[in-house]
Amino acid sequence: MKEHQARKRFGQNFLVCRGTIARIVEAIAPRREDRVVEIGPGLGALTEPLLERLDHLDVVEIDRDLIARLKDSHPPERLTVHEGDALEFDFGEIGSDLRIVGNLPYNISTPLLFHLATYAASVRDMHFMLQKEVVDRMVADPGTADYGRLSVMLQYRFHMDRLFVVPPGAFNPAPKVDSAIVRLIPKPAAELTVRDEGALAKVVSAAFGQRRKMLRNNLRELFSEAQLRDLGIAPTARAEELTVEDYVRLAGQVFMPRSG
Repeated sequence: MKEHQARKRFGQNFLVCRGTIARIVEAIAPRREDRVVEIGPGLGALTEPLLERLDHLDVVEIDRDLIARLKDSHPPERLTVHEGDALEFDFGEIGSDLRIVGNLPYNISTPLLFHLATYAASVRDMHFMLQKEVVDRMVADPGTADYGRLSVMLQYRFHMDRLFVVPPGAFNPAPKVDSAIVRLIPKPAAELTVRDEGALAKVVSAAFGQRRKMLRNNLRELFSEAQLRDLGIAPTARAEELTVEDYVRLAGQVFMPRSG
């Protein structure tokens, strides 16, 4: 079979370092009966060692050449190939208690993470290779430059840990940036106290719309200064100063009548 050329439009950088692959598989720690879904299996760097530990593996792939390779290499009772774009794929159709893994295309990583968050109730955990800069934003603390919309929305939904950094040389072709492995574990329903997650998304988007401006300006369409003070939020604060809990508190009031 001829050598596959990485396709820029799909953001393909294939993992080739065996040591890194082994560390990722150990972090995932799959068991035979686990329902694992791999996003973007590519040339099978993770696929093969995962299949050694699993009875069955589901993969989501968009590249037709790679799909053909996967189907030629593995019988359907061991590997189910879901053809299509992970950004549009219905992960719920695979089932529940999913363990989702993958070396995510860096060019679509943020929208893909938001898409996957909508399936959190059907997920046990997720392990992803991402651009280190994105992982740093995901796990950032309030008051730091990396803390933003991605941090708040994902930290509301998941417990997250950056596991380890992967250098460019672990890939072919080598990206121009460091990568990192991150683990996401969905929070139990009891911890998700926002009545309307759309309201949380609206507040967070507005707050971080212009990072250098004060909240009294960014949130003026949603809250008066008096409302902010009543909720324990300083109108002169900036978006990165608020904790996830602060945003949850704001989201609970966003559709209530303004006063003051």
